[in-house]
Amino acid sequence: MAAFQVPDFNQRAAASRDAKARALEKLKNKPALDPEVVAARKAANEAREAAEAERRAAHKAAIEQKKAAKEEARERARAEAEAAAAAAAAAKRPVHVPTPAELKAARDARYAARKARQK
Repeated sequence: MAAFQVPDFNQRAAASRDAKARALEKLKNKPALDPEVVAARKAANEAREAAEAERRAAHKAAIEQKKAAKEEARERARAEAEAAAAAAAAAKRPVHVPTPAELKAARDARYAARKARQK
């Protein structure tokens, strides 16, 4: 068995030229595509693209709907929080603000009750 010899530049260039020529010849000998097949493929591609565009549009609409629902829930929660804060503020506000005379009468009543307990 003969030993492997590394091909020199000229041998590699010739091999490359031969391979290129074979590929071009193979491409030239390839039969032309049938126009009916081309039209059918084109129609199938257009249908696929239309279906994909429809799917993308539906997906985008679903995302927008989810965003709108989240925003609506956020607004509802904000309104409920404001209503709760307003109710808490209204509950903290005294319904009746006693006058100085009423405060004095209450203080006097506490004083009298304390004196009465001490006896």
